[in-house]
Amino acid sequence: MTEKRSRRMRSSALSRELIRETRLHKSDLVYPLFVVEGEGIREEIPSLKGCFHLSTDRLEEEIEELYKLGLRYVILFGLPSTKDAEGSSAYSEDGIVQRAVAKIKELREDIYVITDVCICAYTEHGHCGLLDERGGVKNDETVEVLCKVALSHAKAGADMVAPSDMMDLRVREIRRVLDENGYKNLPIMSYSAKFASSFYGPFREAANSAPKFSDRKSYQMDCANANEALREIEQDIEEGADIVMVKPAMPYLDIVQRASQTFNIPIAAYQVSGEYAMLKSAVEQGLMNEDVITESLIAIKRAGADIVITYFAKEIAPLL
Repeated sequence: MTEKRSRRMRSSALSRELIRETRLHKSDLVYPLFVVEGEGIREEIPSLKGCFHLSTDRLEEEIEELYKLGLRYVILFGLPSTKDAEGSSAYSEDGIVQRAVAKIKELREDIYVITDVCICAYTEHGHCGLLDERGGVKNDETVEVLCKVALSHAKAGADMVAPSDMMDLRVREIRRVLDENGYKNLPIMSYSAKFASSFYGPFREAANSAPKFSDRKSYQMDCANANEALREIEQDIEEGADIVMVKPAMPYLDIVQRASQTFNIPIAAYQVSGEYAMLKSAVEQGLMNEDVITESLIAIKRAGADIVITYFAKEIAPLL
């Protein structure tokens, strides 16, 4: 019997490249942007080194940097100047995200702008929905607000909306409202399997969106549940989602893999702030080398993700 020597094809960089099974492309990557009220603001986010709070007048240099790197996809998160119990500034025509969308489209029409649809950063209490008298999040009333937010983003020129709240039936209602208002071709990327996770810590500082009391476990998913995640994904597909997302990414690669094997629809995975911060810190301390960044992204792709939302996009782009 002929001996099998797998090392033959590992002997050089060119032979390894020839048979590489999983490849990462710039077109797979979506870069998050945090836009804030004010002027002349480009301030590094302490919890997300290398990422910045940007006022709309400072978006040009950021967009041009992304464009030169060959990155064409961004997802926007807004930090408003005012908050209230209903998160009403989230759907203001003159809201921070709405103005940022218009500005980016003015700068570069061929930058694809995805908007996060949620109200946690816009409410005084920091929860993702309207509250009842006991402090619980009301589902259907929140969905009505999310529809207003999504429609306002569409009117501002967004290329895609991405509801991240985890309310029941919100994809169905957002799809209905968009269709009724002439946006039948505007796609929805749903945060379908969004787990209640400690990996979101740095983001909540970056977006100033931490809940002022309790937690989000009554609407985000239990980290122990995989079958439930598939049911959530299936329901969002039935309601009209064009892309479904698993969040976080690396701790939930089993969900990414099962989703990619079960459903014939693009799968996105969000390499969240905690994942970024841990790897960034480990590299800076010399505990790992920079190859760990590529390895982490390849792992997400290998599991079956078609799209990766990552704060590493600008760092990894020159290597692709």
